[in-house]
Amino acid sequence: MIDRRRFFVLSLACALAACGQESAAPDAPLLLLDAPPTSLAALRGQPVLLTFWATSCPGCIEEIPLLIELHREYGPRGLKVIGVAMSYDPEPQVRALRERMAIPYPIALDRDGAASEAMGRVRLTPTTFLLDPQGQVVYQKIGIFDLAKVKGLVEGMLPKG
Repeated sequence: MIDRRRFFVLSLACALAACGQESAAPDAPLLLLDAPPTSLAALRGQPVLLTFWATSCPGCIEEIPLLIELHREYGPRGLKVIGVAMSYDPEPQVRALRERMAIPYPIALDRDGAASEAMGRVRLTPTTFLLDPQGQVVYQKIGIFDLAKVKGLVEGMLPKG
């Protein structure tokens, strides 16, 4: 029989071991504007930067130039940048902002909240996830992401060139 101290030590060891592990992103549907629908599972094999945003979110608007920079710099080498508009954002508003800001990367509409739910019930924007080619979440940030950190992580996932 395990005494309380051993049980506590074993529980703590298991919890600490789990802390360092990357978590796999579940499959999530992505209904893209002006493109066929896709899913996170369909994007495996390449790194994916997924950012949940809203047209009414000042931080989200501030982050768009950083996303454009990542898309232009790393898209040709295999990074897929996708902006996911929150379920409460009307499609005409999303389209208008995409046009006004000249967003070149794909935008998905999370009409029913399924993508948000799959990624852990995203409620705050912006929320960004970087997935490695195996679909593991290697970086997650609520608020404006750290561009230098994301670039460093992406560099390690892409072929040199």
